[in-house]
This record gives sequence, structure tokens and C-alpha cells, in this order.
Amino acid sequence: MRALLKQFKSRDHHTPLVQFIKYGLAGTLSTGVHIACFYIMALKFLPALSSNDVIAGSLHLTVPEVSNGLRARNSMIDNTVAFLFSNLTAYVINILWVFEPGRHHRVLEFFYFYLVSGVSVVVGSLLMGILITSFGITTTHAFAVNVMVSLLINYVLRKHLVFKG
Repeated sequence: MRALLKQFKSRDHHTPLVQFIKYGLAGTLSTGVHIACFYIMALKFLPALSSNDVIAGSLHLTVPEVSNGLRARNSMIDNTVAFLFSNLTAYVINILWVFEPGRHHRVLEFFYFYLVSGVSVVVGSLLMGILITSFGITTTHAFAVNVMVSLLINYVLRKHLVFKG
């Protein structure tokens, strides 16, 4: 048990499962930052929620009615802004706790980290926009799909392309 706890306190992992669990915990924190930023943007700056949205309904929020096209556009912009903050959070946690830095120079590592994450945010945002405009699903449900797709893309690419492993 002591050896397992030691793996959680450092970047020294003896099993890939411990690393993936730590990645999941770090991802949960950065996803929390992403969600908070996304909804702040969607509620206060670029409206991206509809009145039948799960979050708007459960929090009894009054949201302006916007067309699906405008809601899709705003949700993609809101997602991009949230990405900038959450990805910085993810980078710091990953280099300090999850992965071993050093595959690349720190500047290149940071660039690759954002590049990989940028790929996932573009794929996720486009998927979110398509789900809203083509299928009319709520922003929250489309956003959840975006988060799941991004998580999978990010783990694989960060582990194998950005960090030592």
C-alpha cells in the first residue's frame, strides 16, 4: 500500500494504471476549469444555452433565446476560450505530477501540448456544432460529447507524442 501511495505522490509510476488514474484526476480538475469557463462565457458573454438546456433548467436560469446556428457558433467560441484556461491548467498538472517531461525542449513541449490539445478541441468543437445544428440537441449534451472525445484524443497523443510516457 505504501508503494502505491508513493506512486501517487510523484511522477514515478510502476504501472500504467496508476499513471492513467492520475491523468484522470488531473483531467477532472482541468475539465472542471473548462466547464466553469465555458458556462461563464455561455451565460455572461456569448449566449449558447437554450431554455430547455439541462443546466439552464436545473439552475432555473433565464437565458436569451438564440437560433441553433448562433448557439452553435457561440458554443464553439465559448469552448475555445475555455480551452485556453483549462489547457494551461492541464499542462501544469501534467508536467508536475503525471508525465515525465523531457522528450522535447520545454518550449517545444508546451507548443506540442497545445497543438495536440488544439486538435482535440477543434474536433470536439466541430462535433459539438454539428450535434447542435444538425440534430438540435442541447448545448450541455453536445458539450459532454466534446469533453469525452477530447479526453481520449488528449491522453493518447500526450502520452505518445508530447511526454516521455
